[in-house]
Amino acid sequence: MRSQRLRKWFAGAAVLVGVGSAGFTMTAPAQADPIFPGGPDIPGIPAIIPSPSGGAPCTAAGVKTCLRISTSEAWLMDNGKVVWGPTRISTGQPGYESHVGVFKVFLKKLHHWSTLHNAPMDFAVFFDGDIAFHIGPVDLASHGCIRMLPDAAEKNYNHLNIGDVVEVVA
Repeated sequence: MRSQRLRKWFAGAAVLVGVGSAGFTMTAPAQADPIFPGGPDIPGIPAIIPSPSGGAPCTAAGVKTCLRISTSEAWLMDNGKVVWGPTRISTGQPGYESHVGVFKVFLKKLHHWSTLHNAPMDFAVFFDGDIAFHIGPVDLASHGCIRMLPDAAEKNYNHLNIGDVVEVVA
């Protein structure tokens, strides 16, 4: 069921970015990627990845989610310790860069629809104006939001509460 829902979501997302659902298939890459080996939901893209540069780089007091843009990684944290991750993410494309800084969660919506980009944003957690974490293709840059694989977005959504600290580093 989840796999079927995921395929439908990605097919819809492919249409939004101009790929077209007819040419979009959920198949494993021809060669295994040594950094991102196969995962349970999407062949070739796991929810948790080995970190190429060690542990979480965030140091803000009370940080609950840590993001590093340069390596496209995110961690869930509690009391300064990593409790899950890293997970692969995508961030903003040129002209729509994701902001670096320390933010607080101010809104959570299980099923949000972006009227600005006419796209679904399931497991949306807003922390920087109209910027949120949500399910989305992690191999494509966004309009500033933090896209996550379904398992990661759900874990992040359940881990964070209104007022929790999110830190984004370069």
